Amino acid sequence: MLSTTLNMPGCEARGWVVVDSMVDGLALGGTRMTPTVTERELAHLARAMTQKLALVGLPIGGAKAGIAPVPGAAVERRTVMRGFGRAAAPLLHGGVYLGCDQGTTYADRQLAFEAAGYDVARRAGTTRLTVGWAELWDHMADITGFGVAVAVLGALRASGARTPQRIAIQGFGTVGRAVAGHLAAHGHRVVAVADVRGTVEDQRGLPVAELTALTSGDGTIDRTRLPAEVRVHGPGQAWLHVDADVLVLAASAFAVDEDAVPAVRARMVVEGGNMSCTAPARRLLRESGHTVLPDVVVNVGGAAATGCVLAGLAPSDLPLPQLSEWLRGWVADRIARNCELVQELSTSGSADPVAHLLASHGAPAGPPGPGAPVER
Repeated sequence: MLSTTLNMPGCEARGWVVVDSMVDGLALGGTRMTPTVTERELAHLARAMTQKLALVGLPIGGAKAGIAPVPGAAVERRTVMRGFGRAAAPLLHGGVYLGCDQGTTYADRQLAFEAAGYDVARRAGTTRLTVGWAELWDHMADITGFGVAVAVLGALRASGARTPQRIAIQGFGTVGRAVAGHLAAHGHRVVAVADVRGTVEDQRGLPVAELTALTSGDGTIDRTRLPAEVRVHGPGQAWLHVDADVLVLAASAFAVDEDAVPAVRARMVVEGGNMSCTAPARRLLRESGHTVLPDVVVNVGGAAATGCVLAGLAPSDLPLPQLSEWLRGWVADRIARNCELVQELSTSGSADPVAHLLASHGAPAGPPGPGAPVER
């Protein structure tokens, strides 16, 4: 594992890039920008990226970048992203692709790439695109949520569910909104959604399209325009106690820990975000009869689609609609198959089905060791 501290003069922010592994000269991961992000957190996230990419069969290693703005600093966001791009340029040109993650947008990524003089389409071996990188990702913005929804739909079919299921979603950012839209389109009932201000609930089913229209880019719902029949809960974990069949975690890390396990009512818990459950909580949920779909299996859509293009596995010169359809099909096939394997291993009595699955792909099963990051 290699960790690099970035020098970003005039940005009033700290920055790091952590590379967990390189495969065939490539690694990829997102760029997280939060006031609390740490180098240690990035090490865990970079390891998870190594695992995710191995599970979908991509010859690419895992990485993660982080930007921690100084609290109260008045530096413009564009300045920070340009400073990050200039500092990370040697890594980008050296095979470490850094996309979007919590707190960053496609526009932020484009600013960083421009400052770094980096054009992914010029990389040798990359799928040749008929559109620009930014246009492709505008079209594929829902891909991670799409992959999470694929996992939920497959698990519900495997469980024998024949009626619409009640869905609760913790987090209504890009991933949460996409999950809600895809599951609602398949006839399921989204009964609760949580954002940073609390939880909104309607057991008859929330109007997903209307709710999405009332949500800001950072995932905050405008309560003043909600239908009168929607119940509004204040800050806290009301989402944990909602009467639902499926709980999708699409926000902060460690949203469900050991203490929260007894309160989980949904029989299926889906880690749509990174490290949504603690490892002990995941084990306790399984032992108490819950189906758990882990993050390294389901939260992989964006990374998998990016990796297909970077590694040249996606067909070249396809028009955008056909390329999008190909990437979605590729992502869906791999997520669905890995979910099936996790459920088969769980049914056969495996205490840690993900570890078994990772071992079969020759990938590290655990988090980075206590001393990581180990190189600078």
